Amino acid sequence: MLAMQYELNLPADYDMGIIRHRVATRGSALDDFPGLRIKAYLIGEHSYAPFYLWNDVEGMNRFLYGGGFANIVRDFWRPPVRQWIGLGFARGPATAPRTATRQEIPLPEGDPSAAIEQALDDLTVGPDVHSTALAVDTHTWSLIRFTLGEATHPGTTYEVLHLSTPEL
Repeated sequence: MLAMQYELNLPADYDMGIIRHRVATRGSALDDFPGLRIKAYLIGEHSYAPFYLWNDVEGMNRFLYGGGFANIVRDFWRPPVRQWIGLGFARGPATAPRTATRQEIPLPEGDPSAAIEQALDDLTVGPDVHSTALAVDTHTWSLIRFTLGEATHPGTTYEVLHLSTPEL
């Protein structure tokens, strides 16, 4: 499992209605994309920041280098793409999340094994959660907890415009 997110930071006067329309008219394009577990079409304050959870690297590569990502590059620019190694996933009962939260938790110095094991043991979801993914950023040695639904942890919060779940 691989997690991925890019963020288009848009000017303060950018009409976010353009992004909302884009997602409303094109969001279903990945509803059956091979290798994709989840794509959450997300917006923040002056940003478009989709989050992906891939079942395999082939699907992610097909998206990044086989045409899907080219639409973002064509219509905006080529943003940096953050990729994280997936550690765990928990499904909750919520079906249509309206919010998402990304939390980044620095791992302690030294061997991260115990902290990762504890985070996996603590990977639970509440009644208002669609799902939570746990990943590790080996560049910054941080845990990434991404929750679709009402998160109980602080972090960067987004509005969910559409959710594609072809291989959930």
